[in-house]
Parts: sequence; structure tokens; C-alpha cells
Amino acid sequence: MKTVLIIGAGQFGIHIAKKMSTLHCEIMAVDSDEGRINEILPYVTNAQIGNSTNETFMRSLGIRDFDVCIVTISSNFQNSLETTALLKELGARKVISRAQNDVQEKFLLRNGADETFYPEKQTAYRIATKEASDDILDTFEVDPSVSIYEVRVPKDWDSKTIAGLDIRRKYQLNVIAVRVSGRLSMPMPDMVLHTGDQVLVIGSLEDIQHCFRI
Repeated sequence: MKTVLIIGAGQFGIHIAKKMSTLHCEIMAVDSDEGRINEILPYVTNAQIGNSTNETFMRSLGIRDFDVCIVTISSNFQNSLETTALLKELGARKVISRAQNDVQEKFLLRNGADETFYPEKQTAYRIATKEASDDILDTFEVDPSVSIYEVRVPKDWDSKTIAGLDIRRKYQLNVIAVRVSGRLSMPMPDMVLHTGDQVLVIGSLEDIQHCFRI
């Protein structure tokens, strides 16, 4: 069971807490606003009202005891930056901080964040990629150069096996799952694909465009 500290109990923090609670994490939430703490309380193990830039208050939480600290503050970047730096000073094992633009991302990484998340940018890229083509049904970025794409099976793939298509060698793409009639299954080399199916493939956008003629 992982122990998690969520700093910032706004809507994004609540969504993280909801999901992590279903994954059996032990969660503490911190926010300076009592109303937000009351909202997140059903999804966390413990919650504290306090200022995350105050060293005395933060030290009292036992920062070293948490496996990961997630800073979701979005309304005040100065507070987010100070909180990130303070967490590292107090011995946090891992700090993940929210950024709202590229400049914030750079400052957070330079001042203690081990990772950043940039929900507005990630959502924008996902929507743009999906809506730019009728063949791409969904996408998830793994890193700046590689993503997972859910793509319709092309007509010329109909009744062919995954091994027979050999897209790993030809296009540097890997099929990681196949969706048939709404059900997702793990691919086998001898699995036969049909139009109407969808495949989840991992690779670069350029290779996806080349392979699927997008």
C-alpha cells in the first residue's frame, strides 16, 4: 500500500484522491481552505487544513514517510513552487507537481520536482490528435516521442493475422491490444483482424501516419 500526500484539494486533487483510493492507497490531503478539505475528506485517510509553504506545518506532517507527494496547486504558482522546493528540503522521496505552461514546468523541475504533469497541454494534444483524423479514436502520450494510439483496422488488414502484417519490422509499431465488439483483449501473433475491430498500437505519430496512411 502506497502512502500519498496530495497538496491542493481542488477538483484535480479530488479526482486524483478518488482514483488512488480505489487503488488502496493511504492518502493525506492538505489545503488552506476548509471547504475544499471537506469535499475531499470522503476519499482520503486523513486531511489537514494548513499552509503548504509553512515549514513548521509541513514538517509536522512527516514528509519523509510518504512514498509520493503530489502538488496540484494551480491558482498560485509562487505557492506551488515554494511548496515543491520545501517538500524536497524536508526529504520527500518523490515530488510530482502540476504545471500550467512550459515556463512553470521548467521552474518546478529546477526547484525540486521529480516529475511534472501538465493536464491542459496533455488534454489539448489528445483532442487535437483524435479530431485531426477519423481513423484515430484515442491517444495517450507515453513520452514526447512515443504514444499509444487506438486506430481502426484498415480494410487491407481484413482477415490477416498480426504476425502476417509484420508492422513491427515495417513501421516500428507494436500492437499491444485489440478491441473486438467493445471488448479489449491481448494480441496473439495468430490473431486474425477484421474491419470493425480497433487496435491499440504504440509508436511515434510519424510511424502511425505512415502505417495507416493518415
